[in-house]
Order: sequence, then structure tokens, then C-alpha cells
Amino acid sequence: MAMRNLLNHAAFLFLSLSLVSQIAAKEWPVGGSTRFYDFKVQTTKVTKLCKTTNIITINGMYPGPVVYAQEDDRVIVKVTNLTPHNATIHWHGVRQKLSCWFDGPSYLTQCPIQAGQSFTYEFTLVGQKGTLFWHAHFSWLRATVYGALVIYPKNDVPYPFPSPYEEHILIIGEWWNKDVLQIERDVLASGGNPPVADAYVINGQPGPLYNCSKNDIYILEVVPKETYLLRIINAALNTGHFFAIADHKLTVAELDGEYTKSYTVDHIMLGPGQSANVLVTTDQPVAKYAMAASPYISAQNVSFQNISAIAHFHYRNANPNGVALPAQVPNFNENSAANNFVTGLRSLNAVRVPLEIDTNLFFTVGLNVDECHSSTPNKSCQGINGGVNKASMNNISFVRPSVSLLEAYYKHINGYYTDDFPGVPLKNYDFVNGAPNNIPNDTQALNGTRVYVLEYGTRVQLILQDTVIVGVENHPIHLHGYSFYVVGSGSGNYNPQSANFNLVDPPYRNTVGVPVGGWAAIRFVADNPGVWFMHCHFEIHLSWGLSMAFIVKNGDGPLESLPHPPADLPKC
Repeated sequence: MAMRNLLNHAAFLFLSLSLVSQIAAKEWPVGGSTRFYDFKVQTTKVTKLCKTTNIITINGMYPGPVVYAQEDDRVIVKVTNLTPHNATIHWHGVRQKLSCWFDGPSYLTQCPIQAGQSFTYEFTLVGQKGTLFWHAHFSWLRATVYGALVIYPKNDVPYPFPSPYEEHILIIGEWWNKDVLQIERDVLASGGNPPVADAYVINGQPGPLYNCSKNDIYILEVVPKETYLLRIINAALNTGHFFAIADHKLTVAELDGEYTKSYTVDHIMLGPGQSANVLVTTDQPVAKYAMAASPYISAQNVSFQNISAIAHFHYRNANPNGVALPAQVPNFNENSAANNFVTGLRSLNAVRVPLEIDTNLFFTVGLNVDECHSSTPNKSCQGINGGVNKASMNNISFVRPSVSLLEAYYKHINGYYTDDFPGVPLKNYDFVNGAPNNIPNDTQALNGTRVYVLEYGTRVQLILQDTVIVGVENHPIHLHGYSFYVVGSGSGNYNPQSANFNLVDPPYRNTVGVPVGGWAAIRFVADNPGVWFMHCHFEIHLSWGLSMAFIVKNGDGPLESLPHPPADLPKC
């Protein structure tokens, strides 16, 4: 049965109501049909690696249920929190046109859904199709609270490639035996680094390489001489991943929900928050082949789980007891492999990149260290040189407010944020080859809840520059509410005189990897009013403060203005 038929056969609450009105320019985004889902946030007992633990799930599923829709559909998801913890859901990559209230990051666009409460998310997938995903956006709950969001083209609109024989979803994640909420609390209390994950997983299964996991393998059965579409999502908390299938080529057809020019590779690299659709042809001898998700660790001198997650690409009639042929993946620190994959990406067609720029922004991203002020430094100052590990943009560590920033902005409530996030670094120095201090125990970062305000319709160019204050690293930066054109990237310090930009067919993404010791340039038009979070998608860096927020002001009339909040918006 074709995957599109799953739209009519989902196992959970799923209704479809045809609407007469269609989306058009200057019309309210009401959608072509409506898809209803019912999410229960609940505690579920799971056994992995010979340990049984309670995890937080949606509807008892790990990974969570797939949300299926079509381009321009209206999606309504009622989320009921049956756990003692706060929770929210973020619809990663959904551009939330005129629906900022439903974006989901806690204390940014909403207060969390508290124990026993419900909140209904409503948004329209305006002009969007492809593979995205949803995940929790409170503390580290997204370690287990995540699932795919599959958006099909409209009826009778074909893929820009031959229709595959079958489609399958592969979600890469990280597994901890311990309570992830407690892990975050412990890390922040210690001021030091997080523990390594106990395992990586593909569709919730670690594969045979870990202790006590030889039977915990996700198996994808395939038939010879066919082409399969794999929807691959990196939902890991703190790790980028290379992905490869033994003896098979991968043809990239889409990234972050946007079609790309056909691009055939031996492996792909996805940072946390990134997704890809790849085509794989079963043109090898009948056998069992390993699918490997292996860590890409760009930071130096950090501990990490160095065992790959393995799933099986199992040809029908292959010996079930045979050994899977191993997949060849790059070394964990092979930056060139990651960069080469990214720099070869192009949008399928020529695109409308903003050529005239109204606002030029330059944000440094990276780690820093706060001075220890604790009376028990051995317990709470375990960062570099006895300091406290932090992270920042433009050397400002973001402090989450105690209320929803969007409510504070909408209701003109003073005292919870300031609108003075700097458009350029407060200090200039050699960002890549030197630092203002030689890694002392205080890199003098500022702490605050600062936002940058954009007028409606502003054409923005943003340079994201990696820094070496603590150490260079590939940072996956995600912007809520928008996709953007990645018009350029390079190594070293950004130099406008020598930077090469692609203004014809750059990839259109929602999460960009800032290269190790380098820079990335993105462009977008600020045409969606609201408060939009931008942050590193390494959860530990988000916890340390590597984030900021944009306020996009209203334009003219109701179709360019933030609507009023929903009646059931959670209270803090």
C-alpha cells in the first residue's frame, strides 16, 4: 500500500474535513483539509540495554506517533499532560504563518502545559511539504518525546523524482538509562559537562553493538531492484550523525522539508534538528546490510559515546542469521566529510533569494566560562579551570524568563526582557585564531533575556560566526518560524570581500550547521509576526544559554499581524 494511503489509515484519532476555501495570497491560512490528532504525554516503562526505566512518551510510543498531512492542511493536535512534569510540543520546521502562539518553545511562545492540563495546537502547513518532525521543548524531554511529521504534496502533484516503491521513516536518537530531566539538573548544578549517552538509537533501537542489545535491532525488509525513499531525521540531543548503508549509494532529494537537486553520496551528515529524504536502490546481491548512525563530534577533548547505532537493510530471502555487511562511515571527527556533504547541496530550482538587504546582522556563537562564585566549588564549578560552563551568542547567555515572552510582548508587560540584543559582537577580536582571554575561568559573558526587534518585511542577512574562546565546534543553529537560504559558508573569520555567495539556488533550511572554526550566511524576509526563538540544537548548549529571540513586529492589517492568543493558552 502506498504511504499516502496512511493518511486514511492512521492508528490514532485522525479525521479529514474538506474545506471550500483554498490558500491564496492575502487570504487567512485556513488550510485545504484538517487533520486531528490526540497526544497524551505519559510515563512509559521501557527496557533497553538490560535496564528498565520510566521515560516520557506520547501515547506510550517511542518514537512517538507520526503526524501525516498534506501541503496546506490545517493540523490540530490536542496535547494532554498526564505526567507530573511540565511539557510543550514544538513543530520543528513548521513556519507557523500567523500562528506563533502554537510554536511550542517553553517560556518563549507559551508557558508549559502543567500536570493534568491540556493545550490544543492549531496551525496550517502553508506551502510546506516534506519531512519535518515534532519534539518536546521543555528541559531535555525531547530525548524521548519526538516523532516524524510527514507532509505529502497535494493530490495529483507528483514528487520531482520517480515515485518510490516504498517509503520508510528512520529517526536517529540518543538513549540514557537515567532520567534526562535529572541529568540536566545535575549538569547545571555541577557547572560541568554532561554525561555521555548510553547508546544511540534508530527508531528507538540501539542495534547489536552495545552490551545486552543483540536483539534490539530495527529491521527494514526490502526487495531487490526497487527504489526506496527513506525519511531520515536526527532527533538526537547533543550529537550530529553520519548515516550510511553498507554498499549502497544515497541520493539526496530533500533537506529540512525542501527539495534539492539530485545529489548522490556514500553518506550524509545531519546535525540535531536536521532531516533528509534520500533515495536508495536495492541493486546489490541479496544479503543483510548494516545501516549505521555514527557520531560526528567536532569539539575537541570531549567525552562521547563512540559506538554506532545499527539497523538492518534486509533483502527479502536473505539469511536471517547471517552477519550484516558493515557500513563505511567517516571518522567521528572528520570535519571535511561533514563540510563536503553540506557544500554540495542546492535547491531544486532557482529561488527568490533576497538580493537587497535592509538589516545586516553578525552573531558569534560558541562556548564560554563564567567565574565560580560558589561556596562549594568542587561540587558546582566543574567547568574549565574551575569555572562554570556556559554558551552564548554575541557573548550574551540567554536567560529564560518566568513568563511567556510572546505574552509579555503582546500584552506590553514590562520587566521580562529587553530589546537590546546587539546586532554585532560587543567585542571584536580574532574569532577563530585567538580570543580575548586565554581560556581563563571567566570569559566575561553577559547574562540576560535580550531580543532583537525586526520591522515587518525586513530583508535580513545574518552571519553566524564560530568562536574559539573555549573551542571551535560545528553548531546546528535552528530558527523558529522561518526557513532561510544558506547563501554561503566558509572556514576562518568571515570576510565580506572574499566570501563567495550562492544567490541562485542555495539550499532552503530551518537548521544550519555553522562550520568548525568558520561561518555561515543566511538570508530571510521577516514576514511572520511574533516572537521567534533562535538557538543551538545541541540541548546542552541551549541549557547553557546559546540562544536569543527575534521579535517581528506587525505589518499592515490582520493578515500581517499577530492574532490574539488562544483561550486555552497555558498559564505560568
